[in-house]
Amino acid sequence: MAVFVLDKQKNPLMPCTDKRARLLLQRGRAVVVRLHPFTIRLKDRFGGETQPLRLSLDPGSKTTGIAVVREVERIDPDTGEVRREAQVLWLAELTHRGAQIRERLTARRAFRRRRRTANLRYRAPRFHNRTKPQGWLAPSLRHRLDTTLSWVNRLQRLAPINSISQELVRFDTQALQNPEISGVAYQRGELAGYEVREYLLEKWHHTCAYCGAQHVPLEIEHIQPKSRSGSNRVSNLTLACRSCNQRKGNQPIEAFLAHQPERLRRIQAQAKAPLRDAAAVNATRWALFEQLKATGLPVTTGSGGQTKYNRQRLGIPKTHALDAACVGQLTALHGWNIPTLAIKATGRGCYQRTRLNRFGFPRGYLLREKRVKGFQTGDRVIAEVPKGKKVGTHLGRVAVRASGRFNLQTATGLVQGISHRHCRVLQRADGYGYAFTPTQTEAARPVG
Repeated sequence: MAVFVLDKQKNPLMPCTDKRARLLLQRGRAVVVRLHPFTIRLKDRFGGETQPLRLSLDPGSKTTGIAVVREVERIDPDTGEVRREAQVLWLAELTHRGAQIRERLTARRAFRRRRRTANLRYRAPRFHNRTKPQGWLAPSLRHRLDTTLSWVNRLQRLAPINSISQELVRFDTQALQNPEISGVAYQRGELAGYEVREYLLEKWHHTCAYCGAQHVPLEIEHIQPKSRSGSNRVSNLTLACRSCNQRKGNQPIEAFLAHQPERLRRIQAQAKAPLRDAAAVNATRWALFEQLKATGLPVTTGSGGQTKYNRQRLGIPKTHALDAACVGQLTALHGWNIPTLAIKATGRGCYQRTRLNRFGFPRGYLLREKRVKGFQTGDRVIAEVPKGKKVGTHLGRVAVRASGRFNLQTATGLVQGISHRHCRVLQRADGYGYAFTPTQTEAARPVG
């Protein structure tokens, strides 16, 4: 994985290899600025030549894939075809905490309503005089937007990024509802077929609608046969294994499932389900797209079907970070088998100064100060314990205690009761936790 480089005035330069960064640090020509993502600053250089870098994003409901790639356009001398190739420099997966935010807001709302019911039961309700501004998003969705933009701005300060690519829609809802989307090619087309098939796989949970078979080849099937005036709309399509597809033939679904009325009702209800989930995700991605355009950099977009098509055509494994690298028009992708930085949003603490029981009453009080002995929860520290049961060197995320004896979450487990005298800060808390996931080759290597 590449190392980010800054010049003496903290302007971004081209990332370098970890070997070159190690030599620069050993020779005293650079200093460490950040551990995650690992960044160094040169002591003896102002400016320098840079190459075009692209920041690719694959926004997801729980995890957003991030990739920094170097683009090269090559022209085939024989055919004149323009080949768009990319070299992967840095990969990351940003895990959001939208579900935690939603759960905490739900609990807070329940506590507040209980208090109002008990103490202000004669107060007139005020739920009808609240208006939401234009572009309002729920806090759990706003969190995903804000954290993604925060990392886009951070990476712009660390690398000479001159363009951004984003997977704008996972499913093009308008195209899916268009009866002409499939035609003859809906089952064996290239990109159009990927869009429809990918949506159906998620909608029907990778399962045969008629027998419930999983982990078998599934075919796209018309619920109401075309020979009986059935359309190609996505609401009339489902997935079936080959045996069920052949047994059904051109029968109406009511006749085929006459002896299974419950399954018939379930299929009919699921087929009519609106594209609500896809629309909610698309709404957030459109908000992100508008914010990315405000950065002033050119923003290109692609669909989820196109991303999957690129990934399968190039033989690249399925991960959020590699999906980000495959967004948009792409002919070849090089250097993708590198470690991925796992970034988890942990927050910067909370305003709540007490713990609550299940009835909403306080059951203890928290510290009034974030820092204890110069440390705060979330700092990445190194503890060198000279003697005792915990003797050794421990590296990880600290959780402070008023007593001055901290807990340290390391890669191997939790180490409790380490004195602050043995701790040294490596990186201050920034609201995120960091870890590395192995390369695809290392993950596939057998153990032992």
